[in-house]
This record gives sequence, structure tokens and C-alpha cells, in this order.
Amino acid sequence: MDTHVIHITPRSDKARKAAYESNKLVKRLRRLAGEAIADYDMIHDGDKVMVCLSGGKDSYGLLDILLYLKQHAPIQFELVAVNLDQKQPGFPEHVLPEYLTQLGVPFRIEEQDTYSIVKRVIPEGKTMCSLCSRLRRGVLYRVAGELGATKIALGHHRDDILETFMMNLFYGGVLKAMSPKLVSDDGKHIVIRPLAYCEEKDLAAYAEQKQFPIIPCTLCGSQENLKRKEAKALLREWEKKFPGRVQTMLNALRHVKPSHLMDHHSFDFKGLVATGVADANGDTAFDQV
Repeated sequence: MDTHVIHITPRSDKARKAAYESNKLVKRLRRLAGEAIADYDMIHDGDKVMVCLSGGKDSYGLLDILLYLKQHAPIQFELVAVNLDQKQPGFPEHVLPEYLTQLGVPFRIEEQDTYSIVKRVIPEGKTMCSLCSRLRRGVLYRVAGELGATKIALGHHRDDILETFMMNLFYGGVLKAMSPKLVSDDGKHIVIRPLAYCEEKDLAAYAEQKQFPIIPCTLCGSQENLKRKEAKALLREWEKKFPGRVQTMLNALRHVKPSHLMDHHSFDFKGLVATGVADANGDTAFDQV
């Protein structure tokens, strides 16, 4: 009787390692987003979360992670994706509707020609981001009200937060970053950033892994001399030379001691008196670093 031997080719070490790293990446992003949501009490039972989807890697990752958490969280909440079509020349209008329809995610495409306004108001060669951002915020706040959204989720990540901190420190003269959770400037909405603990390089790798249909921003993406690019390059250089330094900076933003800074609005220096009682927040002469 003839016998047939079935040869099973073992999976290569390279493929196994790639699968392992891919699984680690997914778990890390989901865990960090979950921790940020819990730490800052971002999403409540019954919330309707409006996910602002630009077509970039970060907002795609945000939506994908929130979809997973929605399925596994101990609370019930809704998601609705919103994209602002700013009428940039060449914008592929079909990409997001097709992607979101395929996912089965409720969505709204809001058309508003902010592109023409920005191009008309901002001189050639000047940074467009500030005005573009303000116009975009106003539209998104209005849409959130019309949809009955209780939270507005943005895709800013850890590196965005630290770049903003450095820009404010070096150019604005203020200790300020991006808050993981805040009230909108019109006072009507709660804005959340669930990716506050996630690294940009991880989100880039995740986007490649998931093959998101990325839409580049042709309005501001071509401006090479932005201060944010300088801050980004500095952070990357520091991380390359001193691994872990960037995460330490984020940790510093989470452990602020107003009594050891110089803002008399945040700490009552004028009313400070010696009480004769030991104070854990007092001067320790040589603070440990």
C-alpha cells in the first residue's frame, strides 16, 4: 500500500518574529489608549463619541482602537466618525466614505471650504496651521452639537503633546502642552485625546500594518519650515542619543509641582509662611533628580 508523507514546512523564524512584534504593537496601543481613557475619565457609559477623522495615520488608528475598546469595554458608548472636507484641490472624496461604509461605522462628511479662506488670508510662505486649526475647530464643534455628541475625540498622540510643550516653552514663553481632556473653547463640549500615551512611531507602524488608506494633507503638509518640525526633530535626536528621555518628559507633565515653579497665579507665594510643621512639598535643599 502506497503511503504519502505530508511535509509541513515550519514557519520561518523571521515570520514568527514579525507576527510576535505585530501582536505586541496592537496590544501596546490598545493598552495605552485604555490607560489614558481610564486615567482621565474620558468616556462614560452612554456617551456618543465623535471621532474626528482626517484621513491621516493617527485618526485612523484612533478610530480602529476605539472600535476595539467599544466591543470589549465594560460600558456602552457610541461612535460616529466625522470628516471635514476642506475642499483642498485633489482631495480624494471617495476614500473615507468607502472605508467607513466597509467598516459599518456611522459617519458624516462635512463640506466646508476653509481651504480658500486660509489661502486668501495667509500670505504665501507663512504658516497656515493656526488659522486652519481654528476654522476646523469651529466647524467640528457645530457638527458635534448637531449630532448630539457628548465627547469629541482627537487623534493627537504623545509626541504631539511634547512637541506642543516644547514649542510653547521655546517660542511662547509658557508652560503649556495639549491636555488629554479639556472643555472646548466655546464651553459646550468635552474634547478627549485617547492616544495621549501612544508613540507616533507605533501609530505609523500600526497604520502600515493595517494598510489604512492614508490621505496626505496638501494644505500644510508641504510647509517645511514649521516650528513643530523643529521640535519633532529635536525629540527624535534626544531619543536616539538618550533612549527613554522623551517618555520621562511626558511623565514630568503628569507630575507638576507648582510650588517649585514661578507662577504666582498657580501657587500662593505671597501667602507662604513658616508654620514650624514639616511639609512634604517644602524645599528639600537638594532635590533628587
